[in-house]
Amino acid sequence: MKIVFATNNAHKLKEIREILGDQFEIVSLKEIGCDVDIPETGNTLEENAHQKAEYIFDHYHLNCFADDTGLEVEALNGAPGVHSARYAEGTDHDSEANMTKLLKELDGKENRKARFRTVISLITMEGDNPRCSREYRFEGIVNGEIATERSGSEGFGYDPVFVPEGYDKSFAELGEDIKNTISHRARAVNKLAEWLKAEE
Repeated sequence: MKIVFATNNAHKLKEIREILGDQFEIVSLKEIGCDVDIPETGNTLEENAHQKAEYIFDHYHLNCFADDTGLEVEALNGAPGVHSARYAEGTDHDSEANMTKLLKELDGKENRKARFRTVISLITMEGDNPRCSREYRFEGIVNGEIATERSGSEGFGYDPVFVPEGYDKSFAELGEDIKNTISHRARAVNKLAEWLKAEE
């Protein structure tokens, strides 16, 4: 099955392809000729994921899915949440700046509980009518805590400061093989994969 993943983020694309394996042909935005910076103006992860998937389906009439992920920190009332990629003021996907701000915000706080949450919006064509679609949603959550300093060099985003529950190393230390088994995105993608396989 060929399906568009509404991203040009090389890290996400690689991770998704490794999780899904060769059962599905995952195509990026670049591969369908889409170079538009799709707006993410929602107030929730669900809204952003839907917005991206809907844009691709409406403009290209292809089965597609999009995700949005947020790091939700208990002591910060769920922040950075939907603003995770732009947490540090004036930045966009600047991981170092985002982690610096996060560690500063948690400085001196005993409660460092956090969770990563991924929401996937899948939009598929109903029958043979490219104008008729249906949306399905899948969620993946991994609980953990925020370390006091960065550790590890693998992964991306907040991986160097997030220690998943049941482990004493950050995502960036655990490596892709373990992360792709237990991560929030892996859990959401596995639910997506189960649905896709059942529909084949």
